[in-house]
Amino acid sequence: MNTAHKNHWETIYETKTSDQVSWTQEKPKTSLDIINSFGLGKDAKIIDIGGGDSNLVDYLLEEGYQNITVLDISGKALERARNRLGEKAEKINWVISEITEFQTEESYDIWHDRAAFHFLTNSDQISKYRSIAEKSADKFMILGTFSKDGPTKCSGLDIQQYDEQSMTESFETSFEKIKCFTEDHITPFDTVQNFIFCSFKKK
Repeated sequence: MNTAHKNHWETIYETKTSDQVSWTQEKPKTSLDIINSFGLGKDAKIIDIGGGDSNLVDYLLEEGYQNITVLDISGKALERARNRLGEKAEKINWVISEITEFQTEESYDIWHDRAAFHFLTNSDQISKYRSIAEKSADKFMILGTFSKDGPTKCSGLDIQQYDEQSMTESFETSFEKIKCFTEDHITPFDTVQNFIFCSFKKK
């Protein structure tokens, strides 16, 4: 594991509240809408890549989804989410891993990633991510990254911007695009970040 990378995120989650980081969403409506648009049952296996202490898991539980995994490089982030959920945290499978090193025999009906993929900035990292997603995402995939009109950095780290074409081409071997759209995310400190979201179906 990239120790410096892990330490970077542990420090952020140890020193900043959810109101002090740009990615916080009170309700991740876009992600929920896309997940529900797939029309799978509440027993669908969902993995949230780089989920950190996102509120997505809270709303998925509230809507009755029963088979949820949250993966993040930061144990501190997952600890915050577990503390927030209390007893309900026992219903979730928590995984501490860098996504490019994630090993599992599980397959997931829905692979969800809002703002993790764009931190992979070299071809080796992107290739590893792609092969893990191809192996583990069984039916659908949702990716949200900074768009070409979005920031070039996040939390002091360089990111890779995407548009519909580059996102689609990155996964065209195994995934068929359903749709892509851009959306402004308003951060807790009232700045605007433009995201692109793409949904895919496994070929």
